[in-house]
Amino acid sequence: MKHLLYMPLLGLGLHQGHRGRRWLQNRITILKQFVVPSLLAQTNKNFILWISVRPEDKNDKQIKELKTYFETVKEFKTIFTFSGVCFYDDKYPDQQARERLLTALHGSMGEIINAIGGCENVLMTIQPSDDLYFNEAVKGIQRYFENNPSKQAVGFKRGYICNYLIKEVADYNPLTNPPFYTIKFPREIFIDPFRHAEYTAIKQHIYSEKYPIGTPLPSHEFLKDVFGDNYGTFDGRGFLVGTHWSNISTSWNIPYKGISVGQEVLKQFGIFAVPPLKVKLGWRMLYYKLPHWVRRKLRYWFKI
Repeated sequence: MKHLLYMPLLGLGLHQGHRGRRWLQNRITILKQFVVPSLLAQTNKNFILWISVRPEDKNDKQIKELKTYFETVKEFKTIFTFSGVCFYDDKYPDQQARERLLTALHGSMGEIINAIGGCENVLMTIQPSDDLYFNEAVKGIQRYFENNPSKQAVGFKRGYICNYLIKEVADYNPLTNPPFYTIKFPREIFIDPFRHAEYTAIKQHIYSEKYPIGTPLPSHEFLKDVFGDNYGTFDGRGFLVGTHWSNISTSWNIPYKGISVGQEVLKQFGIFAVPPLKVKLGWRMLYYKLPHWVRRKLRYWFKI
């Protein structure tokens, strides 16, 4: 198996997946300060970090500097692709979302094929640019598929949430499948854009009937609709959601936040010694002080 940790840095969601230079600089700061230490803390570094951005970002100064930065990180391999987000983005109409997915996969596969070489299966783990996995995650994911060869996907059900600005930590208990999952593809399917999309298509309605049968995985909540009993879950708390006043959707006061826990848990994620985050804050700081239901209304009305 070859294991890809996939990070859709730019191109996801509204505003063409880019919310300005300050926003991007803050994301890069968080990526370097929190995500990289968590990756370096993995007990198994037999993975490839795959970062995707948009075609127009190829010559962006911040992206070029980030690419140069990762060339200095020797503990694991990093590749960049410049064709957009390689999963279905439900912020767009269905036909447009499908076309964007196929275009992104087609444009990215040259670099991906060079990186994975020959193998039987490819593991694709979603790695957000501001969230973390605990230090045994890569090892555990790979072992899971070795021990359960019939399974096609696995995910974590529960984790933690951390306010990066003050490093306060609490349990995180979402009611649906959170976006911390891994899909196992046969190599010949993974590298073929059409078969790749078909492999991840909804096959039954379990979570919701919002999307028709055949829609490529529209969101992490629909993993059971795609893989059914071939989707497995881990019981432990395997991820950490980072909040920082510039998140697109998740905030520190999200309803799924549970009881506070000690900072000692951050040792599992490689960030116990990392200092609190310092970034330039704009209007979003005031936005995230609003109640969760008010923020949801504002996002719906004004496409925030």
